[in-house]
Amino acid sequence: MSMQKPFAITLDPGSSLANKTGSWRTERPVYGDHLPPCNAQCPAGEDIQGWLYHAEGGNYEAAWRHLTRDNPFPAVMGRVCYHSCEGKCNRGQVDSAVGINSVERFLGDEALKKGWRFEAPAQESGKHVLVVGAGPSGMSAAYHLRRQGHAVTVVEAGPSMGGMMRFGIPKYRLPREVLDGEMQRIVDMGVTVQLNTKVDDIAQAMVDGGYDATFLAVGAHIAKRAFIPAKDSSRIVDAVSVLRSMEGEDQPMLGRRVVVYGGGNTAIDVARTAKRLGATEAIIVYRRTREKMPAHDFEVEEALQEGVMVKWLSTIKQAGADGALTIEKMVLDAKGNPQPTGEFETLESDSLVLALGQDVDLSLLDGVPGLELKDGVVQVDPDTLMTGHPGLFAGGDMVPAERNVTVAVGHGKKAARHIDAWLRGTQFTKAPKHAIATFDKLNTWYYSDAPKTVRPQLDIARRTSSFDEVQGGLTDENALFEARRCLSCGNCFECDNCYGVCPDNAVIKLGPGKRFEFNYDYCKGCGVCVSECPCGAIEMVPEES
Repeated sequence: MSMQKPFAITLDPGSSLANKTGSWRTERPVYGDHLPPCNAQCPAGEDIQGWLYHAEGGNYEAAWRHLTRDNPFPAVMGRVCYHSCEGKCNRGQVDSAVGINSVERFLGDEALKKGWRFEAPAQESGKHVLVVGAGPSGMSAAYHLRRQGHAVTVVEAGPSMGGMMRFGIPKYRLPREVLDGEMQRIVDMGVTVQLNTKVDDIAQAMVDGGYDATFLAVGAHIAKRAFIPAKDSSRIVDAVSVLRSMEGEDQPMLGRRVVVYGGGNTAIDVARTAKRLGATEAIIVYRRTREKMPAHDFEVEEALQEGVMVKWLSTIKQAGADGALTIEKMVLDAKGNPQPTGEFETLESDSLVLALGQDVDLSLLDGVPGLELKDGVVQVDPDTLMTGHPGLFAGGDMVPAERNVTVAVGHGKKAARHIDAWLRGTQFTKAPKHAIATFDKLNTWYYSDAPKTVRPQLDIARRTSSFDEVQGGLTDENALFEARRCLSCGNCFECDNCYGVCPDNAVIKLGPGKRFEFNYDYCKGCGVCVSECPCGAIEMVPEES
């Protein structure tokens, strides 16, 4: 918003009244940049405020290109990211958080619709990097490495790109044409992808291919098992196999009564998938309460809307030959851990699906010197993601970290930066971060209430009878509205308030995009500019003696 400049006396620099005012001040105003809390929270390292700035001006391609400097998958991430950035958004303390995730999806969909492409690197480095795994972490690394001019070969054991985005996320959450479009865009940059090719010995593969560095990004595709006494004819399957089989022509036969054992997002996905396959009952058995459930609450809520049932504080003790499951009631102790009660009930089922987590196949690392394996993952330098073997980096599900797509994408970018530096014989040094822009520094009275745009959802009847996408997207108009809800926390967006309210004509406009500076010969340090800056981009600092 621009404000009309109020009347103020302008002093002739030659006048005896035009004296420097430094001796009048105890403090002086200073423009500064601060780190928006959304940016600070993003595991993929996106400059969220930066791309929202372009989007709120209606320049969607510029916004998309700004976003994809850090994350090449906005259409995917706009669907599967759990948008923890919105939980930190300062706007949430005014009315509701900016719909960052929904605008990101809109930009990704616009790019696919309009055929926006990534540019090929201007120069080739002459270096060749092997990436093992075409999932979110591997393809993110391939993208960033290719941008830096390196030749990249991605080797994938499966028949398609996407990794667990394809084989672990159902189509009703992530349509495959969206996933394919964003994967292919990276291939079109000149990245080589070899499908249906499993690496059994990474050390030998590096030698045979003459690679200069390698990034390991093998997903967690091996389902964890639990010891459940079961009769021979009991139908017990794992969640990973069920979701993976959904990519084939033959859909899994789970029956009418499906019980899912587990409490994570995978358990929710399988139960919702079972309903779409025709199950009249899809029941999740979980040993804790809803408050303790690791699955995200909005996914739990959507599952309940679709008729999925949950048996809280319950565990499975035995599976009978006729599909009868013996369920024991649990109770939480003082530390929140479930304890058995000795109370049992029987639950009938046609199939039992185990959703108890996944492990990574690390057999390709056998015999590689310098590696440390612990708790089923590869130990890496947390700053560089390099393993103990020079030139061998790892990320995603293979390293100690939270397992989700956004974290994996961030690992790919981080590893690519350090691989690039290692190949060039240098070290990548991350720029120091600014202080976080906190809500108390904002002057939010400049903003009227504008609640977050609610994205449309598919009606319940169609949700439970088809794999059509559940969550709709924004239109051009409400994407623009949503982007404009951003408060630009901590960073000047040239609203002209400081220029308009300064009683001393001490604020100098430097031109569009160049912001302002203070003429301290005129500034008396009154602080009006600070109190009237909506985004908290000005602060008073003690005057130097």
